Amino acid sequence: MTTKQWWRSKTLWLNGVVAAVAAMEVSTGLLKPYVGEEGYVALMILLPAANAMLRFISTEKLTK
Repeated sequence: MTTKQWWRSKTLWLNGVVAAVAAMEVSTGLLKPYVGEEGYVALMILLPAANAMLRFISTEKLTK
């Protein structure tokens, strides 16, 4: 099995972006009014699904 550097992982990048957006939302509350109730719910469903999809298609181990 091949390996890649951790910073080349799409899964880790997605999780980092999601964590940053979640932190922004908690501290400012700007996201929900911007995307609306339906958009907010869609994001809450799509983001974990995207994470799972990336995790299932991952084939390489990460190195430090």
